[in-house]
Amino acid sequence: MVSMLCPDFMEFQDILKKMRILDDKIVYALNTSLPTESFQTKVDATSACQDLYSQIQKGHSERENVIKNCIVVTAESVKNLKAAKEQTPDDFEVLKNLKTEQRKLRLLQTELSVEEVIKEKTTKLFTEKCRTYFKPKEL
Repeated sequence: MVSMLCPDFMEFQDILKKMRILDDKIVYALNTSLPTESFQTKVDATSACQDLYSQIQKGHSERENVIKNCIVVTAESVKNLKAAKEQTPDDFEVLKNLKTEQRKLRLLQTELSVEEVIKEKTTKLFTEKCRTYFKPKEL
């Protein structure tokens, strides 16, 4: 699946956007999962935080793997195109494809940085809201 979505960067970004829905709506997810003081006895906040935490971790891990796999696939493509360019230095099509793949590789590496920022923001919000109910070992 991963190598199928790597060639088209726009499609890749659309897929990442869908995968980031929980992070984008983390405040809403926390507010609907955790009880207000008047409802604390009716909702198990500890299990709600544990469940939300596992969903967050799973999403972060899946996205990071997708991005890193695409970086590997694209880096391999760049390497192959560089070799092809050395074989036929005057081939305009090879040069054009090489530039395109190099640009995509830079964009993918930037996505990895974006992912770090998203992860930090989500983790901070989660910790602020859930710290009294659940403290994951990794934090």
